[in-house]
Amino acid sequence: MSGGTFAHPDELAAALVQGGAAAVAAADTAMRLGARALVAQVQQHASGRPGPRVITGRYRASWQSQVHRAGPVIVAEVGTNAPQGRRLEFGFVGVDSLGRHYNQPPFPHLGPAVATFGPLLVQELRSAVAGAL
Repeated sequence: MSGGTFAHPDELAAALVQGGAAAVAAADTAMRLGARALVAQVQQHASGRPGPRVITGRYRASWQSQVHRAGPVIVAEVGTNAPQGRRLEFGFVGVDSLGRHYNQPPFPHLGPAVATFGPLLVQELRSAVAGAL
């Protein structure tokens, strides 16, 4: 960008388009890196108390991230396809579909990771966009 002085409105429009594209690209990169870092944080929290204990490591390894972009909208999804995910995070009291009775306490690992990492991701996104503009 040219430092904020423009001789014609078209110059300003072109600078905004260029800066906007750079800001979206920087935010996309920050979101991808942030989503991977959040997965690592969740996996760390899922490596023993107060989170769930590791038995085989398959559950911890099942956490993944995907980032989707549609124009200037960037969405990161972090999750697991493991069926025990909700039960480990929130606990379960009751009878399951096989008739077994449970009183399983929660072992939060996603919530604490998001609480810790969420504000850091917001700060990284702000820095990335500010640096591009």
